[in-house]
Amino acid sequence: MKKANIRTVIITGANSGIGKAAARKFAVEGHTVIMACRNLEKSQLVRNQIATETGNGRVYLEQVDMGSFESIRQFCSRYIETYRALDILIHNAAYFNHGAPYTQSADGIEITFATNVAGPFLMTMLLRGLLAESDDARILHAGSNIIKHFLNPKKEIDFDHLLKEPENPRHHSVYINYRNSKMALLMLTFRMAEEFAGDGIKLYSLQINGATMSKEALMKVKPHFRMIARVQNLFFRPPEFTADLYVEICTSEKFRNSSGAYFNHKLEIMQPAQTGAGILTDIKQGAGAGVYPAYALRKEVQNRIWDLCEEWTGDRVMSR
Repeated sequence: MKKANIRTVIITGANSGIGKAAARKFAVEGHTVIMACRNLEKSQLVRNQIATETGNGRVYLEQVDMGSFESIRQFCSRYIETYRALDILIHNAAYFNHGAPYTQSADGIEITFATNVAGPFLMTMLLRGLLAESDDARILHAGSNIIKHFLNPKKEIDFDHLLKEPENPRHHSVYINYRNSKMALLMLTFRMAEEFAGDGIKLYSLQINGATMSKEALMKVKPHFRMIARVQNLFFRPPEFTADLYVEICTSEKFRNSSGAYFNHKLEIMQPAQTGAGILTDIKQGAGAGVYPAYALRKEVQNRIWDLCEEWTGDRVMSR
């Protein structure tokens, strides 16, 4: 029998940055950690390092590309057969490639939305049954303060270019695609919290204000963005800071009954912003860390995101 305080955890994108720091933190505390990563060669070295440094032999590595539905299905099939238990699922992996051209996934979906939204949706649905068997199942979505742009009431998610490239290349923006995907992921958090309540599965999202980038990560950024990233590193917190928040949200008894919560870096539950309250209130809300755009609560948009993900991934993922 597994001890009540020892959990089985999947962390996507666990070979670098916050994901790596979180994998190490969970391992230090004695949990069973499954690092779900795309690049096995690179990730194996990280896995071995974490296992050696923590003395935890229950740190495992599995391959998955969160932008590929076939890869996700293969991962989930292997996982269910091999591990047979799951308590915590952390969707940490994300696609954000500075300066990249418009790109679609193998499934024909804009790559940022495919990786950051549709992929997590599919993995969650395929593992829903296993999570429902846990006595304290929790799912955490890695959010971003980039969604503050939606405090502007004119901002909305652009659904027009999820399946087709803009005719004018100037209408393509990696930054806007990432912003849209993180808002969509928050909306899925709220919708899933309602959908999964009967299964006892809790949903959470954490607003991440950025984390320092490693030298290796900086070298992947295009040269004209690299200087900006280096300056940002002076102000961002280290990955270990956010990793500690991951562990607290996913294991603390304090948050067991807080499904549907959107946390800030102080682990305060954020509230929807006021709309039409005046320019001074708008400025205060934009500068603070206590509110999120009320746009995230729009049911018709939540439903559209849900329906699109369901359509793209196939109805059969809904069954347990």
